[in-house]
Amino acid sequence: MSRKPLRPPRGRGALSLPDNRYESQTRERAEEAPEEEGSVPTQIFRDTARTVLNDNESPDVGFSRSLNPYRGCEHGCIYCFARPTHAYLGLSPGLDFETKIFVKEEADRLLEEELSKKNYRCTPVALGINTDAYQPVEERLGLTRRILEVFDRFHHPVTLVTKSSLVERDREILSSLASRNLVHVYLSLPTLDEGLSRGLEPRATAPYRRLETIRTLSSAGIPVGVLVAPVIPVLSDFELEGILKKAREAGARSAGYALLRLPLELRGLFSEWLTTHYPDSAKAVLNRLRAFHGGELYDSRFGHRMRGEGLWADLLEQRFKSQSRRLGFGSMPGLDTTRFSPPTRLPRSRLFPDFVP
Repeated sequence: MSRKPLRPPRGRGALSLPDNRYESQTRERAEEAPEEEGSVPTQIFRDTARTVLNDNESPDVGFSRSLNPYRGCEHGCIYCFARPTHAYLGLSPGLDFETKIFVKEEADRLLEEELSKKNYRCTPVALGINTDAYQPVEERLGLTRRILEVFDRFHHPVTLVTKSSLVERDREILSSLASRNLVHVYLSLPTLDEGLSRGLEPRATAPYRRLETIRTLSSAGIPVGVLVAPVIPVLSDFELEGILKKAREAGARSAGYALLRLPLELRGLFSEWLTTHYPDSAKAVLNRLRAFHGGELYDSRFGHRMRGEGLWADLLEQRFKSQSRRLGFGSMPGLDTTRFSPPTRLPRSRLFPDFVP
């Protein structure tokens, strides 16, 4: 059952609190319930994770290991494919996902311990893939910065994707990593339309500001790319060429795209948002999305979930490739795994000169 506040919450993406798929009971508002305030505060909780590195076997993404400092994301992007993961915490993928944020406050220490293990094998780590590592709470906590400092100290390659200009704060660390071919940064940019962006991703950095971030990072010698993600049929897909052009002009070296994904509870959440904000286009958007997935709103098969298949999928891919060639987009420089060098403790005899083993 989707519990919907009587007033749309200000500054939030989701419009309701649907019960997660693991609950045995559903709830709904009583008719006599008092009207709620128009805003929902953000709550921060401690995540007591014992490890922070996750292995990935999906052939759809370009990484095999990831690290997410936060669970949930205050950016509130209504299209976020990670929303259903909040069900694992017994919470709603709706408003709970963007208002109840879990922080792995020991992530930097845990990372250092894992990288220091004798059997650890170096491979690039994708930082903040599930939820944005530079979401608003990061400005106060600085957890992502501490994690980057560990990678810098260990000479370990890392990639990150964000939609926040806060990444500029850490450009000196990123520049240090870049000087050794140890970092790639991507800015996610699904639209250039300020109005659409405010509705889709209410607490993320504005599109024009993300372009400035690409320019700032590029000027600092940091390899930066753009991800047009997600591409939303009818609503924003016509912007593809324009986004790529603006990003290239700002200094992006590489580009990618991903089709809108609606797994599990996200189907209802996005449909609810769409019919509320764009009632005249809602049917066309959903029907076009079905055309990418053989009549369904989502196809979870590897190789299809992020691109779709059929005529519309082929056309989108051709448009992306054609514009990328025209603008001169290339690939990122290779990440160097050979520099990995865990800091080692001094032998006891050097710590205590008078000690005789």
